[in-house]
This record gives sequence, C-alpha cells and structure tokens, in this order.
Amino acid sequence: MCEEHGTESALGRLGAQRTGPPRCCKPAEARRAVERAVTERCRATHTDCDEEALGDALLVATELTTNAILHGGGVTDFRVDVLGTGVRVSVSDRSDRLPVTRPSPDPRRRHRVGGHGWPIVCRLARDVRVSELPAGGKCITAVVAFR
Repeated sequence: MCEEHGTESALGRLGAQRTGPPRCCKPAEARRAVERAVTERCRATHTDCDEEALGDALLVATELTTNAILHGGGVTDFRVDVLGTGVRVSVSDRSDRLPVTRPSPDPRRRHRVGGHGWPIVCRLARDVRVSELPAGGKCITAVVAFR
C-alpha cells in the first residue's frame, strides 16, 4: 500500500456503508464534482481557494476513479467532502483486492506504461484508507490537505 506515506489499511476494520447509485462514474465527472464542491465551499465561506490543493485533489479523484474502472470492476460510489483542513475523496468499486505499488522498471530496466496512479495518490494525500464494504468491494478514501 502506501506504507512510506503513513497510509493505513482499514480492510475488515471499518464498516463503511455505500449504498445507492454512483454519483459519478468517469474521471472527468469526478474532477467536476471535486472542483464544484471546493469552489462552492470557498464561495460560501468567503475564502480564497487553495489552487494547489485543488489541483492535487483533482488528480487524486482522477486516479482513484480511473483505477476503479481499470482494476476494480467499475465505480460503485463516489463522494467528495470539503473539510476545514482539506478535501476528502472517496471512491468505491467492486473489487476486494488491495491497491499495490509496482516497481517502475522491469527486470531489463525498461520502463513500463501505467502503474503510476496509486503512488501519485499516496504522495498527494495526507491520509489514505481502504475500507471493506459489507456487500463486497472496497472504498478508498483520500484526504488532500489545504496548505
């Protein structure tokens, strides 16, 4: 997982409940939802938006939804919450498999395409948790801190 980043796996420990249809399914929709949530919060609180943190949150949402589509059997739920200290993005999918970080070069030292999304999420988020869902699948929640 993201051990070097202080990430904790909560599989089997947290009973995150995700029901109903997904609020978005595609990475572009996830990005729009994050941007809308952050912009609305900044407008409501009359504060300047942290553009760097917003960019990080957009990338995290994109990577998590892309990984759910490519490796998790599709997005089953998407949630975004703007907290006082950052943006929380949660993406659920159908797979029980934990995300893994693969080494970049193959044994012949050639770089392969792909495999960069999970390390990006781990670098940009201050907290990443994986929760097993009662009906199967998992929810990955990442919090990107405001600066």
